[in-house]
Amino acid sequence: MSTSPAHVHPRTTYCRIRGQSLIGRAFQPTAVGVVCHATAVAGPALIKLPPLRQHYQAEAVETRGADYSAGQGFDAPETAPVVPASGPGGAGAARARVERRWRALPLPASSRAVLAGPSVLDEAERYRGNVENLIGAVRVPLGLAGPLRVNGRHAHGDYYVPLVTTEGALVASYNRGARVISVAGGCAAALLDEGVGRAPGFAFDTLDECLRFVAWADADAQREVFKREAARTTRHGALRDVRATVEGNHAYLLFDYTTGDAAGQNMVTIATEAVLAYIDAHGPVRPRYRFVEANLSGDKKASARSFIAGRGRRVTAEVVLPAELVRAALHTTPARMADYWRMGAVGAVLGGTIGVQGHYANGLAALYIACGQDAACVAESAVGVTRFEETARGELYAAVTLPNLVVGTVGGGTGLPGQRACLDIMGLAGPGKARALAEVCAALLLAGELSLVGALCANEFARAHQRLARDICRREDKGAADA
Repeated sequence: MSTSPAHVHPRTTYCRIRGQSLIGRAFQPTAVGVVCHATAVAGPALIKLPPLRQHYQAEAVETRGADYSAGQGFDAPETAPVVPASGPGGAGAARARVERRWRALPLPASSRAVLAGPSVLDEAERYRGNVENLIGAVRVPLGLAGPLRVNGRHAHGDYYVPLVTTEGALVASYNRGARVISVAGGCAAALLDEGVGRAPGFAFDTLDECLRFVAWADADAQREVFKREAARTTRHGALRDVRATVEGNHAYLLFDYTTGDAAGQNMVTIATEAVLAYIDAHGPVRPRYRFVEANLSGDKKASARSFIAGRGRRVTAEVVLPAELVRAALHTTPARMADYWRMGAVGAVLGGTIGVQGHYANGLAALYIACGQDAACVAESAVGVTRFEETARGELYAAVTLPNLVVGTVGGGTGLPGQRACLDIMGLAGPGKARALAEVCAALLLAGELSLVGALCANEFARAHQRLARDICRREDKGAADA
């Protein structure tokens, strides 16, 4: 196709790339990419952009060029926007592709030395499927908390738990709580249930059509067919239940899956899409439109439904600490920690939180990143209930319950070199270990709650952060002085 402005089609495609409006620019596909004819501001000029087949955040709107060149619709920019150059995109992670991206982008050599050293380039192909447009890897400090003794149904023994963080005092706090639990003989832990949901939505013309569809989908015989269709997509998971919800002329089907040792987010999406293909072909009423996920499942967000029904692995852990141990290790008393829990529970209600807990997200984020879990799932996993009580014998009873723990020991990022090594530290890499990992997560969060509340009750919370963060302050002060 010619790149001459005279050959721009009268119906022109305009794009907004990376939030920058390119209104008034006519785009033409060419063999090497896209040519943009700048007409709105500076007169004719050709700007060559990379091919749109690459993974760029482009939003195309096809309309009549005259409408926008005249300033109608979107406001025409006062000055011609600049489109930053983009490097070679795609999912390719070979060393040559990584080097080509660095050559194509105006990035400093000092950044390349830190982010794309020889070891990263040697392993580049191993990142394929985990990231697109790979340019390197970021090193984050890794610490160990433990030993953490877990007497669970699936996790048995003393665990050193790898935690990745840039927050001073975090590992020290979890380490203290872990050692307190271990000195007390360990915590009990149990996996109570497991299942990952996906909730497709269907829009019909009328409520009557919606109810006809739900009656068909909710029949026992139809559920068996759905299970069969889902089973065609995976050997590791299974559709175990289907529940329907109706809102006006909208229907939601909540599909609940077991996912084996995988966290299972991709698994349940692919399986659900296969079921939807069957519904498209055989359903009694054809919806006006439908979506594979209609935001009911609770995926990557805290929700009341998931808090009650669970999503992922539901797990609980408990420990009883003698009063002498609480005084010696946490510098407070069981009675005062129970006082804090009551006030904190009321505070959580007043604040409108889902659940009652102190800082589940701290431990889960550090563990998830270290062990190749989906870090975004912290949003739904860091929900639950912590409970502290003083027993009749003056001991401290402490428990945590997490209904939405989305973790796995296969798939996702668990096979990456560093993340696999972190799972190996706990002896929890590979098949058959996901349930044990869930129980270790609960035990870790119990340790974190004990240490946090102990510090608050002993008035040591601020002092601990000040003391353990002093090196950061010194580095910042030295850097300011050097500047």
